[in-house]
Order: sequence, then C-alpha cells, then structure tokens
Amino acid sequence: MKKILEKYKIQLKLLLALTLGLIVLTAIYYFLIPAILNYPKGTYATNFQVKVENTNYLSQVLSIAFAIFAIFAIVTFWKTRFLIQYSDLIKNPSHYSMEEINHVRNKLFTAPYSILVLNIVIPSIALTVIHAYTIHQFSITTLKLFILVFSLMTLYVTSVFIYTCNVFKKILVKLPYDNITGLKKFTLKKRIFYNILPLLLVSVLFTSLLGYSMVSIKTGNSVFETYHNTLYYFKKYHTFSSFSDLLQKLRTINITSKNDFLFIKTPENDYLDAYGEEIYVSNFFHQYLQDLSPANNGRVYEYYGIDCQGATIDIEIDGIIYTVGIYFSILSIDVLIYFTISFIILALINIILLALFAESLSNDINIISNSFMDMTKNTDTSVMQPLALTSNDEFGNLIISYNKIQELTKHNIEQLHENQEMLMERERLASLGQLIGGIAHNLKTPIMSISGATEGLNDLIKEYDASIGDPEVNHQDHHEIAKDMSTWIAKIRTHTEYMSDIITAVKGQAVTLTNEDDISFTVEELIKRVDILMKHELKNAVIYLNTTIKTDQDTIIHGDVNSLVQVINNMISNSIQAYEGKTEQTIDFVIEKHRHKLIISVKDYASGMPKSVKDKLFKEMITTKGKNGTGLGLYMSYSTIRAHFKGNITLESQEGVGTTFQIILPL
Repeated sequence: MKKILEKYKIQLKLLLALTLGLIVLTAIYYFLIPAILNYPKGTYATNFQVKVENTNYLSQVLSIAFAIFAIFAIVTFWKTRFLIQYSDLIKNPSHYSMEEINHVRNKLFTAPYSILVLNIVIPSIALTVIHAYTIHQFSITTLKLFILVFSLMTLYVTSVFIYTCNVFKKILVKLPYDNITGLKKFTLKKRIFYNILPLLLVSVLFTSLLGYSMVSIKTGNSVFETYHNTLYYFKKYHTFSSFSDLLQKLRTINITSKNDFLFIKTPENDYLDAYGEEIYVSNFFHQYLQDLSPANNGRVYEYYGIDCQGATIDIEIDGIIYTVGIYFSILSIDVLIYFTISFIILALINIILLALFAESLSNDINIISNSFMDMTKNTDTSVMQPLALTSNDEFGNLIISYNKIQELTKHNIEQLHENQEMLMERERLASLGQLIGGIAHNLKTPIMSISGATEGLNDLIKEYDASIGDPEVNHQDHHEIAKDMSTWIAKIRTHTEYMSDIITAVKGQAVTLTNEDDISFTVEELIKRVDILMKHELKNAVIYLNTTIKTDQDTIIHGDVNSLVQVINNMISNSIQAYEGKTEQTIDFVIEKHRHKLIISVKDYASGMPKSVKDKLFKEMITTKGKNGTGLGLYMSYSTIRAHFKGNITLESQEGVGTTFQIILPL
C-alpha cells in the first residue's frame, strides 16, 4: 500500500484537491441550481419529485457530483501518466539526457492546460446532453443549465489549475537545463488568455444568466397576475349552462401572445383546447395542477426551469368541476436573442481589451527580457544603456532592478577586464621567466665560444707579430696564420649572429599577446624562433621535438609572429608537462599545407585529457596543474588565433593515448 501511495503521490494530491473542491461545488450546486433555474417551490427534494421522476433532488445532485468526479479522475490520471512513466527521471535527472529531461519539462508545462480545458468542457457538455435526454428536448432550460455548469466548473477548475501549476513547479525547479531548444514556447499572451478569459466569460455568462432569471421571475409574476385576473373576472361575470357554453364563452378571452393558448381539464383528466380538441400536457404539469396548484393560487409550472407556466381557475357546471386555464410562455424568443447579442458583444469587448492588455504586458516583459539577453551577449560596457522607467508598478520595480543589475554587470565586466589583464601580465612574466632562464643558457654557449675564439685569435695575433721580424718564417706560414685568423673570425660572426637571433626572439616575446603587430613571415622564420625559444626547456626535460615540414619553408604567413610563436611554445610546454617528468619522450611538431590552409600540429603520447577537461577547454580558463597553473595559456591561445589570424584551434585527446593540438591558419 505504501509503495502504491508513493508511486501515485502526485496524482493523488491532485485528485484530493479536486475532491475537496468538488464537495464545495456540490453544495453550491445544491442550493444554486433551483434558485438560478427558477425551480417551482415544493417540487424538489420532496415526495412530489419522487412521484414525478422516481428520484429525489439530493440523489440527482450526488449522481452529478459522482459523474464529475469520475471525469476528473480519468482526465487527471490520463494527462499525468507521464509522471509514472518518468518517475525515475524526476527523482534522478542527472542519469538522463537533456533531450529526455526537456521532453518531461514540456509535459509539465502543457499538462495543466490540457487538464483545465478537458475538465471544463467534458463535464459541461456531458451534463447538458444528459439533461436534454432526460426532458426529451433541447430547450432554454438546457442552455441555462449549460451556462450555470460551465460557469461554476470554470471557476472551480481554474483554481485547481493554479494548484496543479504550483505542484508541477516544485518538480520543474529540480530539473536541470542547459538550453531551451526543443522546449515548446507558451507566450505570456496565451497564458493570460488561458487564465483570465474564462473568468471574464464566466462573469459575463453568469451575470447574463442571473439577469435572465430575474427578468423571468418578474415577467412570470406579471403575466400570471394578468391572466389570473382575466380568468377570475371571466368566472365572476359569466354563467355557464353547459360544457359547450363554456367552450364558446372561453373563446372570447383575449390572449396577449400568439404563443399562449387556452385549455380545459375535464374530470376525466383530459386536456382540451378552446375548440374541444385534445391537447398534450406533461406529466409534471398535470401532477402540479392536481397536487400543488390549489395552494399556489391556481398557478401551474411546466417543468423544472422551463419558462412556461399556467394560470387556472375551477368552474362548476351542473355539479361537475372543470379546470379552465391559460398556458403561457414567460419570455419570447426576442428576449433570448437580446441576451445572446448582449453576451456576444460583451464577450468581444472583453476579448479585445484582454488582447490589448496582454499585448501591453507582453511588450513590457519583452523589453526587459531582450535587454537581459543583450546583456549576456554583449561585453562592451560603453553601449549598455539603462532602461527608461515607464511604469510605477511591479514592472517599474523590475526595470529599476534591471538597471541596478546592469550597473553591477558593467562594474564586474570592467573588473574582469582588469583582472584578465593582470592575469595575462602574470602569465607573460611567468613565461618570460622561463624564457630568460633558457636564453641565459642558450647565450652562455656562444659567449663561451666567442671568448675561446678571441683567446685563440689573440694568440694568433701575438704569433703573427713575433714572426714578422723572424727571417726563418716564410710567406707560407704567414698565410696559414692569416687563414686561422679568418676561421676564428668566422666562428665569432656565426656565434654573434646566433646571439642576435636569440635577442630578436626574446625581444619579440617581451610584448603582450594583445599587441597587434601584423607582418608577413615565412614558415622557416617561425620554426627558427620556436627552436631557439624551446631549445633549453626541451633539453632540460630530455624530450625530443620531432619537427616535420610538409610545405615549402618560404610559405608566407600574415599576422603577429610573436603571438603565434607564443601559442606554439605554450602547446609544446603543455606537452612536455603532460609527460609528468618522464624523459626520452617525443613530441611531434608538424607543419603542413592543405589547400588554402596551414595546419600546425603539436602531438604528444602522454596520458591524454579526461572528457570533463576537454569539454571546457577553450571555453573557460581551466588547468590541470593545480596551484601551478592559471588555465590562461590555452584560453588566450585560442583567443589569439581567432582574433589575430582568423583561424581556429582543434583538439583530439584520448586518455592513455595522447593529445594532438592543431592550429589551422587560413593563407
């Protein structure tokens, strides 16, 4: 039992709310139906009703309530069956895809509206059809019953709709979302129409019904008094010698409406018109005439809520009592047409005003919503403008809140830019720190070589000077000494050129990544700078850089060479660190041309990256180095390639296999 209650917990909560509301609705129906539909006094919840219909009023109301409950239960369980189907998803949404979650979210959004419509329409139509079948006709009473049922059902079901939405919201807040693609859009205008239009229509309908009922009562009383007085004076000022004489004189009575007619009830309970022709009257009319009419001053009713009545008087002829009466309709079809036209006009006015009101609210919301969307897409604080305050209600408060949020956002963006620049500067200084250490080592070798060359050159000069005055030294020896001096000078030139290249490379890297120094350079120059700047780090790590060139080294690249070198060096450094101290490993550095693109690849064979890191790479600053990293390197590398070269960076990584970065540059 506990498992069943847990399984159907939400449906049972909704059904309980429906049941409690239905109890209140049933009590309202019990007292309101007779009053609104003008039930004759003494004809319902009495023995008279049992005699006429073989049932009583309470049983009828309870039967209606049970039928409504059955419809509610079926509709509710039918439209919320997805809660059972996706119960595990609701409890553990993290185990399911976003597509499945959005499917359930759509159901939670739309189900209350389906329940609202069905729980109003089905009971209203069903009860109307049952009533028409019961009285064997579709009359004004059936229409009045439909209006009454529809009005009360709308009020009642709308309140349950609000409760259902609140129950579903508690589920919705637990469901994650990353985007709204695939979600059914339900505009504010539609929501307003669903929530307010039924209430407006109900107000107009119920008011019209109440007005019609009051007019019906007053008109019925007025017409009855007129015809009752007519019959009274007819009896008072006439004498009747026979039944034929009664019929003849009866035809002299003036009938004010063409729909009204005279009738006579004989002692044999036959009903005849003024010409003695037999006519049909309902069982209800006959029983009321016999049982209740004498106590009601001769007034007779056709049926529950039917706007047809009779005024009667008893006339005695030769000891035989005949009941003479006038059957009349209270309201003409013209009155009904008047009420119908009035309702249509009022309904149209309400719909137009509601549409304008909904449009106004929708525009206010859209202005603020679009401004929020623009705020999320735009990081240029100079174009952010506050919204104008156009109302002094909750929307005004929302606009004020938006403007405050925008101010905070502008401040945060500016602060973020400052922090980003500071991080970039720290990253650059850290990179330069590593670079300078490597450069110091790279410069040390040529300096030592130059120092040794100058020592050797100095010795040769001394030897040459000493040999000038020596007659034993021949010209050939002088030539050899000069040749050795040239060799040392060439070595010095080579080392100084290498030192110049190092200084040029260092100077190029001693600028920020955001410096736009677009020039044209060749693949050869690029490789030369990468080799100079990474040589020391590769040597210390005992990592071999396997450089492969699959294009002409004179291929021209346009852009900021220093930024591109920084990006490549960052990738090679990451590959070195990916080996986690392992030595004698290989990094493939490949440059190839593919159609109108240059593809630069840096590939290692280390441990690879987990999916959680790959998904966030290039989108945010993420690092796997803990406190030793900022995550800025690859993030800024991606930004640099996109901004300075209009290129792209792609990544392929498999855990336990390795990682490949590709820089794609358009030529």
